Amino acid sequence: MQSSPESYNQRFIDAKCCVIIPTYNNCTTLEGVINGVLSYTKNILVVNDGSTDLTDSILERFTFLNHIKQAKNKGKGCALQSGFERAIALGYTHAITIDSDGQHFVDDIPKFLDALKEHPASVIIGARNMEQASVPGKSSFGHKFSNFWFWFETGIKAPDTQSGFRLYPLVPLKGMRWYTTKYEFEIEIIVRLAWKGV
Repeated sequence: MQSSPESYNQRFIDAKCCVIIPTYNNCTTLEGVINGVLSYTKNILVVNDGSTDLTDSILERFTFLNHIKQAKNKGKGCALQSGFERAIALGYTHAITIDSDGQHFVDDIPKFLDALKEHPASVIIGARNMEQASVPGKSSFGHKFSNFWFWFETGIKAPDTQSGFRLYPLVPLKGMRWYTTKYEFEIEIIVRLAWKGV
């Protein structure tokens, strides 16, 4: 039996889980991503990382959501860090991150909730199919190198260390200071959490 949107929203509430959407100049896809996430939960934080397009006017339509506006573009890592800090301050214990460019399937969100129930202390990463013919060679190489480096540093094999579609336990992030501010933050955070035993 398929769960209703109301039951998913209750599952988010019970799990103290939110969805963080970092965004930078993705006004053509942002609204669709927000609406997609809203079909599962209202626990949404949007971090506007200094967008210069129509992002502000789109977010004005969603005044009931939590917004963070960074005055200038600081990078995805900074946007995620701001989102995590706000989520912790609001009492959430877990956060799903999803990119605002529409590359992730919002309908995979229930899979994260199911995995959270099984593994509440783990980082859970959505793995993309990087073997498709449409994936550029450079992207495929970067993907494989990132996976190798993560394994080398942690001893953990992960199929897609570059995916931004993730679920994080927030308690281990409290008080941590980060060295990176852009896309490389997504590697730093999983390596350093692995070092902490997450």
